[in-house]
Amino acid sequence: MFSFKTHLISPDQALPGRETRPFTVGDQHLVLGTPIVADPPEGFEVAVFGLGCFWGEEQTFWQVPGVWSTSVGYAGGFTQNPTYEEVCSGRTGHAEVVRVIYDPAKVSYDDLLKVFWENHDPTQGMRQGNDRGTQYRSVIFTTTPEQQAAAEASRAEYQKRMSTHGYGEITTQISPLGDYWYAEDYHQQYLVKNPFGYCPNHSTGVRYANA
Repeated sequence: MFSFKTHLISPDQALPGRETRPFTVGDQHLVLGTPIVADPPEGFEVAVFGLGCFWGEEQTFWQVPGVWSTSVGYAGGFTQNPTYEEVCSGRTGHAEVVRVIYDPAKVSYDDLLKVFWENHDPTQGMRQGNDRGTQYRSVIFTTTPEQQAAAEASRAEYQKRMSTHGYGEITTQISPLGDYWYAEDYHQQYLVKNPFGYCPNHSTGVRYANA
């Protein structure tokens, strides 16, 4: 079982999942006042990032001016409509992620990449700090070809910065977004509901190239 926590599974090893979501998700963002389960308004875009435990990282992104709404969920795996417990078992293949809906007229994708790179350690593989498991891996799931190109270019540039500061190889995976599954309601805006909740900071202090 421990190997499932530290090594990505193949589709044939995944839990079967289910056709419908087995829990509810709240309607309104507790900070931004916008819908949680929503398509982006016309002209807005979606970005999806995984950088460790999603509780604190959702807060990081909802504080960015130009972000319209955020939610936390699961992406990059095989199991349909997974639960948190299933994701934590390592047998769904998913990462914990933050889905960001933003207005590109107010905040650029490059600005969001800056937030991503500067708020975790992208060299740690299947963990962030003491949080160990495939669900904590560093990932960027892109929603347009332009995002894919920008994310890959940013990784290459940030690798130069990290190497200069003595860090090893960046392990961040970058790929187009497949299915995104919302996490349970108690995970959404977790640090609003639990102001003294778990919120580790694993940033390296290395600045993004365009900072």
